[in-house]
Amino acid sequence: MNLYVGNLSQEATEDDLQELFQSAGQVKSVKIIFDHFTKQPRGFGFVEMSSAEEGQKAISTLNGAEVKGQAIKVNEARPKTQGGGGGGRPPFKKRFNRE
Repeated sequence: MNLYVGNLSQEATEDDLQELFQSAGQVKSVKIIFDHFTKQPRGFGFVEMSSAEEGQKAISTLNGAEVKGQAIKVNEARPKTQGGGGGGRPPFKKRFNRE
């Protein structure tokens, strides 16, 4: 089960999350998300637990737990959506067609 972990301190590390979430079961992976340009942590990450039961246990026991001075938010991660952005005005040719 993939979990979203929010409200992470800038000082929190993947090792910190690994250690914390092991109390709920077997951790398959941990990933803190960093900003592409600044290389700074964005304040959230993902933890993958080996089973749904362990994931639910992690949500119920670790939501609100303190990591590096901040209470984290833990819930089930939503699937990544396809697409993104777009919309807006049509291409130049279509807007100013003078035929």
